[in-house]
Amino acid sequence: MKKFMMFTLVLMLGILAACSSNNSENASEEKNSESEDKAFTIGVIPVQTEGEIEEAMTKLQGELSEKLDQEVEITTFPDYNGVVEAMNYDQIDMAYFGPLTYVIAHEKSGAKAIVTQLIDGEPFYHSYIITNAENEWDTLEDYLEDSEARSFAFGDPNSTSGSLIPSIELQDRGVFEDQDKNDFASVAYTGSHDATALSVQNKQVDAGAIDSAIYNQLLESGKIDGDQLKVIWESEKLFQYPWAVSKATDDETIDKLQNAFLSIEDETILNAFGASGFTKASNDDYESIRSAADKQGLLDE
Repeated sequence: MKKFMMFTLVLMLGILAACSSNNSENASEEKNSESEDKAFTIGVIPVQTEGEIEEAMTKLQGELSEKLDQEVEITTFPDYNGVVEAMNYDQIDMAYFGPLTYVIAHEKSGAKAIVTQLIDGEPFYHSYIITNAENEWDTLEDYLEDSEARSFAFGDPNSTSGSLIPSIELQDRGVFEDQDKNDFASVAYTGSHDATALSVQNKQVDAGAIDSAIYNQLLESGKIDGDQLKVIWESEKLFQYPWAVSKATDDETIDKLQNAFLSIEDETILNAFGASGFTKASNDDYESIRSAADKQGLLDE
């Protein structure tokens, strides 16, 4: 009897172990299947309020989906901060950031820069301050001589070239602390680079800050008139906008993404970013922006 009971117990344990093994294998297969079916999500900052960005993003989705062998979904967010928060709360796998928003995202969630665009073969751009060509001043010094009578426009508050870098320049010149404390007749935030350019062209503001690459792109596309605008200040070189992945992204996926971007030749995609191509990027490339953001206390928030 005891032998029979022992045999029965062993048999039952064997059956339970087999069931457990099968369940584990099924769960593992289901998890892998879900992982393969899950779309790779990308968030994009609103660099411009107009343009062929929708067609470009559709084409980019297609190219990345093919190279990653996984569905890719790209969403353009209404503001810069929205992309940072989406990365912070694991709502997206990758993001196209401005340098400042990248630095903030890296501090908040460990986002990692892996790719950036090339402009005329180089991964750099500048912050410009522009004014209407009919205005008498040709330099920033001339413009600031009577700052109390003149208006100024930044872009998005979280823009590197449209806000951070020019605000530091104006602070160093002693005419600007913030939107409420400054020596201008008025200070506005337009929300985007093309809105700033049009505001200056239409004489709604006397001068404004803009990304140099986007400024040139707007000129080439005819969205702004080069005869009605002039540049009165240019910053030092800034490293271009990064494409960054979430902290948890594995090396194999990063390699696939880098190779996919570096192989892009579609003119619609490249033109949407004013790019001649793409190149690899790393967190170290944004050290100067990190220092500028730290100087402004933007990393303490």
